[in-house]
Amino acid sequence: MDGRDLVVFADFGLSVVILLISLGLEIWAFFDCLRHKANAFEAVSKRTKTFWLALTGVALAVGALAAITYRGGSPVNALGLFGLAAVTAASVYLADVRPAVKDAGRGGSRNMGW
Repeated sequence: MDGRDLVVFADFGLSVVILLISLGLEIWAFFDCLRHKANAFEAVSKRTKTFWLALTGVALAVGALAAITYRGGSPVNALGLFGLAAVTAASVYLADVRPAVKDAGRGGSRNMGW
């Protein structure tokens, strides 16, 4: 195995890891969205549960399609802009919507800080 083969092997391995992490985020976002009550989304003004289910569901479908059809090269090229949009949608849900909905499901923050 020469240096070029080693670089190609490492690039492929890293690309697969990135693709699987992206798919994991999309799966996590979709199933987390499923488990929260619909009124919790509206209580914190984060659109509706239907909106987030549709968005994370499409993101999951795009991510799964990218993982299934991946043949090598850059993971960004798996589905191009659609793959990046899918990861972004799942990340927005997990970083912004999930904490607010999770807090609303517990009845909000009882600690007022005084």
